Amino acid sequence: MKAIVFKDRVKIYVASGNGGNGCVSFRREKFIPMGGPDGGDGGRGGHVYFVADKNVNSLLSLYYQPHQKAEHGQAGQGKQCYGRNGKDLYIKVPCGTIIKDEHGEKVYGEVIEDGETLLFAPGGKGGLGNIHFKRSTHQAPRESTPGEAGEEHTLWLELKLIADVGLVGYPNAGKSTLISKISQAHPKIAAYPFTTLNPVIGVVQFDNYHTLSVADIPGLIDGAHEGVGLGHDFLRHIERNKLLLYVLDMAGVDGRDPVSDFNNLKRELALHDASLAERPLLVAANKMDLSEAKEHLDTFITETGITPIEISAEKCEGIDTLLDALYRHFYGADGSAGSNDSGRRPYANLSGST
Repeated sequence: MKAIVFKDRVKIYVASGNGGNGCVSFRREKFIPMGGPDGGDGGRGGHVYFVADKNVNSLLSLYYQPHQKAEHGQAGQGKQCYGRNGKDLYIKVPCGTIIKDEHGEKVYGEVIEDGETLLFAPGGKGGLGNIHFKRSTHQAPRESTPGEAGEEHTLWLELKLIADVGLVGYPNAGKSTLISKISQAHPKIAAYPFTTLNPVIGVVQFDNYHTLSVADIPGLIDGAHEGVGLGHDFLRHIERNKLLLYVLDMAGVDGRDPVSDFNNLKRELALHDASLAERPLLVAANKMDLSEAKEHLDTFITETGITPIEISAEKCEGIDTLLDALYRHFYGADGSAGSNDSGRRPYANLSGST
């Protein structure tokens, strides 16, 4: 049986805690014959919160534990003792998680930044003890109120990855190989398309301790904006990337045309979300170690007016130049956009190993 290692959409059930019941009690102590009512209130039920956590990168844990319940409040007691409030439930989810109704249509909210907290389901209020019902004409009340019920919801959680750089390209363009060279991510790599079936996040560590997060989006195909293949599942992860890095097979392996690939990819993204057409982009011409790549590169530059960054991800050629371009985009030429720039090389140390 194949293990599931990534989930970006799960259905869960959440319930906040019920409030505790109010207490009916009377003070009965020696030498105090007219003690009167002293029943305390019930405690409130626990709230349900969603919390964005940068250390959580998948909804996998909720896939295996879809029932999430906060603690009920305790009932009140005599001697005006109030019941304890139920413990709040904090559900940790990846940054960029959207909370939707059970039909996946209505959006209740989302948590984006690390530590951002959303109160989703308040706990039920505690009931009143009989001490609240004492009157001059009603000195021995036996009334109390029950605690209010908590809220119950069936929800869809949907993750849209948040990354600095999103790798966009057709299957077998070399995105997985590239991210394995520039980060500690280890996606599946093989000489056939669709080896990556789930988005993969890697972190690029520069020599001056600046970092960039890079998302390897599984290969898109024509018609992805209409749901062809796993189009919608893939495309939504591109929406929150700050910069798009188009990875093109410049050698034209399998009869591909780099110019058509680039234009079709841009069209698919624009049809899915018009704002993606305006997103900053870089183009990486991969597989430049192959003999056919040079001719295709000249044609690409002539027809698009774009000079891509020449790389060979498999042989780690041109990776320094690519990382330098990414660094300059986010931090400036001297790292002024970041902090603690020590003048060291603004790119990671690379080797030929994965």
